[in-house]
Amino acid sequence: MSSSSFFLNYPLISAFLAFAIAQSIKFFTSWYKERRWDFKQLVASGGMPSSHSATVVALATAVGFQEGFRGAMFATALILASIVMYDATGVRLHAGRQAQVLNQIVCELPAEHPLAETIPLRELLGHTPVQVIAGGLLGVITGAVGHLITLAAAR
Repeated sequence: MSSSSFFLNYPLISAFLAFAIAQSIKFFTSWYKERRWDFKQLVASGGMPSSHSATVVALATAVGFQEGFRGAMFATALILASIVMYDATGVRLHAGRQAQVLNQIVCELPAEHPLAETIPLRELLGHTPVQVIAGGLLGVITGAVGHLITLAAAR
């Protein structure tokens, strides 16, 4: 594969673009809420919208438009997207909630307890269903707009 065809890979570009848009939304909404720039938001997990969902849904949408929605490639991308989205609202969301509880327990330990100085666990790991749906919609829009741009460029 030549480097030029890599940069013309519409499904790959759609996925990266959806990720970048989702992370940018988090970055700017963080600034709006806190009135400070938090550059960690550009790569952080959790929050609105789900960049994981946006990425895999944009990939699946783009693969569907490029390869056909009845093919094995689209089926594979759709199953991958479903697993990622399910995981974001299931395992990762509950792991984050457990981290909140554990951090609270550690904060209430007496100073002499061996775990009192434990570094807090990351709490924002997963997504609510609304965040996952918003990421999915962003992914569909990104994949569809990319398809329209590809069609216009081919003319």
